[in-house]
Amino acid sequence: MTRRKLLQAGVAAAYAARLAAQNAPVVNGAEHAWVLHDTRFPINPELATCPGNLPRHEYPAEHILADMQTHKVDHVVISHVCYYGRDNRYPAHILKTYPGKFAAIGLLVGHRLYKPGDPENAGRLERLMKEDGFAGLRLSPIYDRDVVWLNDPVCYPLWKKAEELGGVFNIFLAPHQIPQVADMARRFPGVKLVIDHMAMIDIARPASEGIEPLVGLAKFPNVYARTSLHNPSKTRQLPFRDVWPYLHRLYDAFGPRRLVYANFYELVIMKEMIPFFTTEDKEWILGRTAYGLYGFGSKRRA
Repeated sequence: MTRRKLLQAGVAAAYAARLAAQNAPVVNGAEHAWVLHDTRFPINPELATCPGNLPRHEYPAEHILADMQTHKVDHVVISHVCYYGRDNRYPAHILKTYPGKFAAIGLLVGHRLYKPGDPENAGRLERLMKEDGFAGLRLSPIYDRDVVWLNDPVCYPLWKKAEELGGVFNIFLAPHQIPQVADMARRFPGVKLVIDHMAMIDIARPASEGIEPLVGLAKFPNVYARTSLHNPSKTRQLPFRDVWPYLHRLYDAFGPRRLVYANFYELVIMKEMIPFFTTEDKEWILGRTAYGLYGFGSKRRA
C-alpha cells in the first residue's frame, strides 16, 4: 500500500468511526403498511385508488419494526398505501402507537380521492398534520396522465396551507408531468417536494424524455429525489445495475443532501455497492436527509 493510499484509508477509517460515534440515523424513506385482520382498519374497495389490485397478504407496522431490527434501520416513512384511499386511519394509528419510529405521508387529493378543487382540502391537510402528526401528502398525478391538476390554481390553497405548516409533498408522476412540479416548486418554495420512483423514467427512451427533465428540477432547492432503482430498471434484477448511471446523474445534480434512500431491499445496494457514494454521502442519503425532511425528532414526532 502506498503512503497516499494508507493516508486515505486512515482518513476513511477515522471518518467511519466518527459516524459511528455520532450514531447517524438510518431512515427508510418509503414503505407501505396495511392490515387485513383488524376490523378497525378495513380495506374498502370503494375508497381504494387501486381497486383492481387489492392485497392477499398484510404488512403491518409490527412486521416493519421487525425488518427495521433486521436491517438496523432506525426510522421508516410510511407512504400511505393505495388500498385505503383517503382513509388515513391506519398510518395515524401507527404514529400514535410507535412514537418516534415512524413518519407518515397521507393520501387526500387526486385520482379517486378528494377532487383537487375541493375547498375543504386545506383544512383536511391541517387536521392530518396537526392532529394526527403526518408530515404531508403523496400527490399522484401519474394516475391522471392526460389531465393537468397538480399545478391548477384550484390547488393553490392546499399548497399555501402546506407551506404554512412546513409540509412535505411526495410526488408520484410521469416524466411529461415534470413541468407541473417545476411550476409549483417555484410558486411555493416553502413546500418540500420529494420525487418518487425517479419520475418513472423509461431508461430505454432518449434522455430528453426522462432523466434530463428530472435532473432539471435540481435547480429548485425545495425539490428532493428518492433513490428508487427498481422502477426504472429493465432487468428487474438486483442490484439494478442498469439504473446506476441514472442514479449517478441524480447524485451529480441534487447532491447527497437532497437524495432519500427507500425500501429495505435497496439498503445494501446504497450502503455497500454504489461506487460513487462517499462515506459522508451515505450519512445523508441513508438517513440524515430524510430525518430532517420528515420531521423525526421534532415535537410533531416526539
